[in-house]
Amino acid sequence: MESFEEIADEEVPKEPRIYVSQSLRRLTREILATKTQNCFTQTKRTEITMIQIAFSIGLDSIWRFPYLCHRNGGGSFILVYFFMLLLFGIPLLYIEMIMEQWLRVDNVRIWKQLVPWLGGIGYASIMVCILVSLYNSVIIVWSLSYLSHSFDHPLPWNECPLVKNINVTDLSCLRTVSHQYFWYHTTLSASGHIEEGVKALVLHLTLGIFAAWFLLFLIMITGLKVSIPMLIFSVFLLYILLLCLFIRSLFLEGAIASLRRMVTIELSAWASLDLWRQAGSHVLYSLGLGMGTIINLSSCKTGGSNYAQVASLMALVNLVTSLLATSIIFIVLGFWAATSGHACVEKGVSKLMKLIDDGVLPQDAKPPENILLQPPLDYLDWISNLPRHLQDQVIRFSPSCSIKAQKEKFMEGPGLAFAAFSQVVSLFPASSLWAILFFLTLAVTELSTLIRILEGIVVPFQNSIFRNYPQLLSGFLGSFVFTSRPGSYIMSLFDDRLVPLTLITIVAFQNVALAWIYGAKRFREEISSELGHFLWSFFTFLLCYMTLPGLLALLIICLIQLYQRVPPYYIAWNSSVTQEVKQPYPQNTLGWVTFLSILTLLPIPVHPLYQWWHLQDHIASERFEKPLSKKMPLAPIKHFAWPKHRLVKSNFKMQEGNSESSLKAFSLTLDKGPDVVPLRQSNLPSSVTSQDSSWLSLPRISSLTSMLSIRSASLVPSRQVSPISTEIDNSDKHGETKENHKKSVQ
Repeated sequence: MESFEEIADEEVPKEPRIYVSQSLRRLTREILATKTQNCFTQTKRTEITMIQIAFSIGLDSIWRFPYLCHRNGGGSFILVYFFMLLLFGIPLLYIEMIMEQWLRVDNVRIWKQLVPWLGGIGYASIMVCILVSLYNSVIIVWSLSYLSHSFDHPLPWNECPLVKNINVTDLSCLRTVSHQYFWYHTTLSASGHIEEGVKALVLHLTLGIFAAWFLLFLIMITGLKVSIPMLIFSVFLLYILLLCLFIRSLFLEGAIASLRRMVTIELSAWASLDLWRQAGSHVLYSLGLGMGTIINLSSCKTGGSNYAQVASLMALVNLVTSLLATSIIFIVLGFWAATSGHACVEKGVSKLMKLIDDGVLPQDAKPPENILLQPPLDYLDWISNLPRHLQDQVIRFSPSCSIKAQKEKFMEGPGLAFAAFSQVVSLFPASSLWAILFFLTLAVTELSTLIRILEGIVVPFQNSIFRNYPQLLSGFLGSFVFTSRPGSYIMSLFDDRLVPLTLITIVAFQNVALAWIYGAKRFREEISSELGHFLWSFFTFLLCYMTLPGLLALLIICLIQLYQRVPPYYIAWNSSVTQEVKQPYPQNTLGWVTFLSILTLLPIPVHPLYQWWHLQDHIASERFEKPLSKKMPLAPIKHFAWPKHRLVKSNFKMQEGNSESSLKAFSLTLDKGPDVVPLRQSNLPSSVTSQDSSWLSLPRISSLTSMLSIRSASLVPSRQVSPISTEIDNSDKHGETKENHKKSVQ
């Protein structure tokens, strides 16, 4: 059988056939290359978007937002959070996403390039990531603890556990719901106050920390990558489970009243500075601002028109997930309140009478006839007067409700989400299966969030300081502090006081560096050249006059709340009254917050001092340096390389009179990356150089800034410097030095 080429040889002459074949092949290769590139870009774009969405529905949406919303009045907190999300949450997220695509370097080098003497901002972001990763790992351990208990049937948090050596005063599990009791006594083994210190570690939590960090480092070292189907499956599975829990919780008693209380706005709550502080700090925490997680996401270019859409999508998904989880928790809290007090006594008496009629309990366990007409505490007194063997049986079969009517809120601490979700999961048929599925999904989601935070530590360290992961292992030993009996209180101290203070400070420095030192107008023009269209004209005003004052106001509130006369409080567990109580932080604890915050922010002032010190050393060495030999030429000073400017590249393409070789050399220099952009090019035509000299000129900053910029470039030369860029000389002083040296050689 003849092939297609042989048939073509018979019908078409030789020379035209060769011409057509080469043209068709060239055109086919171009089409295939274009389709492959577009497919790859679309795949990377989808993967990046899914990674960012998965990060936005992590710990902050399911665990942190609900208890902050419950503590600060529900609807009032939601409205303030939404206002701050629009004010500086989405704009700052949009800026970080643009900077990541524009410069394509990690969060340490990006600030060294933009504002060299504020290069310590990147190192401060690494310190914040370390703090967040330390106590977030404990939340993964809590999920693993619930996951391990989910294999028991019936679920252990549904009933009061057996208390050994029970006496008349140990009726704690009857004074609260069993889910809250399980959280404090079984999961945490919590102490009564933070002053107890780290004397002994809880065994199962310590083993869980080992398992969590081993799994995390295994993933980071091996470089396991999560595919797009796995990301989509994990995201949608979590949403499906949350929707199922929400639908089931709607059938609980008091569900509608709880949702109404959640959306109720009390204007008096806005007078609380604590509400504004926690709402503003959670905006930064939930979007990953100031931690470098967005900047360190290396990817291909996704198109400038998508940045605003992706930033808005991330914020929207984060808000929807937070509201969905908060709705479930508010419904559970309303159910607990509706079944407490007299309702709980009625439920307990009816259950005891049924067990007595079935012969499970003896007649001696029958409650008095008028017990329902008496206060709920009389029911507890009757149980305490029973014989010891009957007390054990009555407590075991008591319903999971609070006999003691609680006038205050049931739970305000960080464990609210775990206690509430365990309540809803236990209401499903085959509750153990639902519990395994939910807490496993929750643990996987938390692991993916923590991996993104660890990338903010590992990526800059690998690029600048360390080259191996094992050198970071010693830094994570601090997680064992949170596995002690008061470990949950220490975790609350980090999460509520330390991290918000440092995070707001870092984001404020980033805003000042970008808006006022580098220049908001200059940044807008350069980004517009990158995107191909101008940004919103209101962007400059928003960056300079709205986001920065809001961040400074939050910082002042944090300092006032931390150093006020009345010390801030934390939520502790008082086993004697079987309730959560507010305990003030001791002064030495607040001293640790001050010390750790200063230690975290220390790279910001140290970096310019380091630059200035080496600059003085460099000037002194140049003053006394003398040529010792004619064969020792002076090394040219490498100046600071600013980020690449797309407008410069497009202007050169528009010059028709330039030679092909000069354009090729200049484009190669620009394509080397953001580290190499020569400020003066001797091989280029003079018309081109004069045309773009104003665009490539440095901003008018103080003399100290320019000195530090030159010194930072000379201390840390780029690895991608081309031979053309090494011939650049931007200083008359350096030119004179070269001429004197040439004369001495001759």
